[in-house]
Amino acid sequence: MLQLLPFMIEKIGIIVIAAFLLSQMKSFRQIVQGEHKTSEKIKLTILFGTFGIISNYTGIEIHHSTIAHHNWHWLASIGSDNAIANTRVMGVFIGGLIGGPAVGLGSGLIAGLHRYSLGGYTAAACAISTILAGATAGYIGKWRRRKSNKLTPFFTVAVGMTLEAVQMIIILIMAKPFINAWELVKLIGLPMIIGNGFGTLLFVVIIQSVLNDKERTRAFQTNRTFQIAEQTLPFFRQGLNPDSCKEISKIMLLGTDADAVAITDDNKVLSHVGAASDHHTPLEGLATKLTRKVLEQGVIHVARSKKDIHCFRADCPLQAAIVIPLKVHGTTVGSLKMYFTRPDKLTEVQQELAEGLANLFSTQLELAQAEHQTKLLKDAEIRALQAQIHPHFFFNAMNTISALCRTDVERARELLIDLSIFFRSNLQGARQLLIPLEQEIEHVEAYLSLEQARFPNKYQIDWDIEPGLEKVLLPPFSLQPLVENAIHHAFANIKENRKIIISIYTAKESMTIVVEDNGTGINSEKMRVLGEQTVDSQKGTGTAIFNISERLEGIYNGRASLRIQSEVGKGTIITMSIPLEHTEVV
Repeated sequence: MLQLLPFMIEKIGIIVIAAFLLSQMKSFRQIVQGEHKTSEKIKLTILFGTFGIISNYTGIEIHHSTIAHHNWHWLASIGSDNAIANTRVMGVFIGGLIGGPAVGLGSGLIAGLHRYSLGGYTAAACAISTILAGATAGYIGKWRRRKSNKLTPFFTVAVGMTLEAVQMIIILIMAKPFINAWELVKLIGLPMIIGNGFGTLLFVVIIQSVLNDKERTRAFQTNRTFQIAEQTLPFFRQGLNPDSCKEISKIMLLGTDADAVAITDDNKVLSHVGAASDHHTPLEGLATKLTRKVLEQGVIHVARSKKDIHCFRADCPLQAAIVIPLKVHGTTVGSLKMYFTRPDKLTEVQQELAEGLANLFSTQLELAQAEHQTKLLKDAEIRALQAQIHPHFFFNAMNTISALCRTDVERARELLIDLSIFFRSNLQGARQLLIPLEQEIEHVEAYLSLEQARFPNKYQIDWDIEPGLEKVLLPPFSLQPLVENAIHHAFANIKENRKIIISIYTAKESMTIVVEDNGTGINSEKMRVLGEQTVDSQKGTGTAIFNISERLEGIYNGRASLRIQSEVGKGTIITMSIPLEHTEVV
C-alpha cells in the first residue's frame, strides 16, 4: 500500500507544476480573480476539467492489486480487469470550491466521462464519484462564501480527503466483483487520500497566492491613492491654477509609475512635469487631440500608441497615456493626464490608480470650491453672528469634513451640505426678525449633524414635536443656542448616557419649547444671574441665554418667557414659551 504513495506524489507534482506555471499567466489570474460571470465559469469548467483529464492520462495503472505501470506512461485505455490511481478528484474539487456548483459539476462531468471512456472495472464508480465530488465541492464553496468564511487550507484539505474517501466507498459499492474492489481499495485507498490531500494543499496555496496578490495590489494601490490625495489636498484647496497644479503634478510623478503628469483646465495646459516638457508647455494651448476629446466628451480615454495620443510633435517620446476628466458638480472643468514612454507601463493597475485619483481630485475640487464660497462671507456678517457661533465650530467642522474626504466622500458631501444649511440659517436669521419653526429645526439638525460627526454616539438626542407647528414663527437662534449650550456645558465629567430631549408642543395659547439634559446641572450662584446678564464661559461668548431672553422681551413685550430649572447632579430644563399669535411687535 505505502509503496504507491511516492508514485502518487510524483503524479501530483505534474498537476501542481502545471497549476504553478498557469498562475504566472495573466489570463489565468484574471479567470481565478474574476467575478465568475458565465464566460468565466465556462473557462474555469474547461480548465479544471482539463486537469482531471491530465490526471486520468497520467494515472498509475493497477492490475490485480499490483502496480502495472508507475513510470511515465500515457494511459490511453485500461484493461477490463484493471483500475487506475490518480489525482482526478483533486482538480475537480478545487474547481468546484472556486467556481461554485456549476463549475464543479461541469468539470466533474468532463473528468468523469473521460475516466469512464478509458474503461476498467471501476470506470462507472470513478465517473460517478468524480461528478459527485465536483458538485459537492461547488455547494460547499458557495456555502462558505455566503457565510463570509474563507476557504482555509486546513478546511479545504479536510473536505478533499473526505471526498476521496467517499470515492473509495463508491468503488466498494459499485465495482464488481467485490473481492477485487476490496483488494483495490486496500491498495490505493490510503495513498490516494493522503496524496490527494497533500496535492490539494499545494494547489490551494497556489490559488490563494493568486488571490492574495490581487488583495495586496488593491491594498497597496488604495494606500498609495490616499497618500497622494492627502499630499495634494492643500494645493487643490487653492483651485486649478499653474502653481497649485505644478505641485500636484510633481507629487503624482513621484507617487506613480508615470513618466509625465499633466493637468489642464477646460482650454489650456496648467502644468506638465516629466518627459516631453520641452513641447508640452504650460499656459499654452492643448498639445494633443486626445485631451480635447476628453474635455469635450467628459469620459476617460486611453491611448496605447503614439498615434492615438495625436501629439503635434513627431519626435514626442510619449507612447501611451490615460486622460481622465476632472469634474465639479458634473461639469468637466479640466483633465488629469498620465503619460508613459512605453505602452507596457500603462498597466491595469496604473489605469485603476489614475481613475481613483481623478475621482478624489474631483471631490477635492468641489470641496475647495465650497470652502472658497464659505470664505467669501463678509467680515461684518461674521462679526454680527459671533454671538451665536463659537469661532472654533467652523474650523472643527471643516477639519471633520477634510478628514472624511479621505475616508468617506459621501459623508463629507452630506456634512458640507449641513454646514451650508447652518451658515445660511445664520445669515438669514441675522436679517430676519422671525422665522418659521421648521427653519429653526433645520438649523439645529444641521448643527447636530456636524457635532455628531465629530463625536459619534457621544450624545443621544430625542425629539418630540407636536405636528402642525412647522409654520409657527419664532425669533431666529432661539433653539439652536440652547442645544449648543447643553452639548458644551451640561456634561462635564460625564462619560456615558449623555441625553438631550427636545420637546415642542402647544400649551394654552403658546408654543412651548423645552430643552432638557441629564447633565451636571447649574449651581445656585450661576442660576441667579443666568438670563439676566452675560456669563463668562471658557466655550463660546457666554451671551446665548441672555440674548434669547432679551430678544423675547423686546419682540413679545412680556408675553414670551424663558425659564431655567436645574439641580446639581441631575440636569437642567430650559423652557421657552412663545405666543402662537401676537399683535404687539416692536
